[in-house]
Amino acid sequence: MEAVIFIGIQAAGKSTFYQRRFFSTHVRLSLELLRTRHRERILLRACLEAKQPFVIDNTNITREARAGYISAAKTAGFIVTGYYFQSALQAAIERNSRRTGRAFIPVKGIAGTHKRLELPRLDEGFDRLWYVEIDAANEFVAKEWKEPEAVSDDVC
Repeated sequence: MEAVIFIGIQAAGKSTFYQRRFFSTHVRLSLELLRTRHRERILLRACLEAKQPFVIDNTNITREARAGYISAAKTAGFIVTGYYFQSALQAAIERNSRRTGRAFIPVKGIAGTHKRLELPRLDEGFDRLWYVEIDAANEFVAKEWKEPEAVSDDVC
């Protein structure tokens, strides 16, 4: 039983990564789809009770935002894996510019999320952590987590 928590600013590739890596094996919990925390809690509770692997596909940019998911998953006996989506702010803004309708996020919103981002740490309760980057060929590359010493203001 695995609970996966995505961490990263908007347009960093989280939902696309879910489709490529977890679509066939994990339920996707996303506020973008569910629209309310109430609906999210209902689906989360169902996954925990059914022992169904799931992915939390939200920005989850603060320790506080991640803590409730981690605690609930650990209590239910799940392994908790985090995927941190490293993305240059400008690259995320560029990817976002190709979005339309409700999927488009104002640049101010992405920049604000970037400013509040707290890097995840294993001591939050993660059993495993991964960095995810998008390479020059536009493919996802996941690398084992190493606690960072510092992060540039441009890359999150």
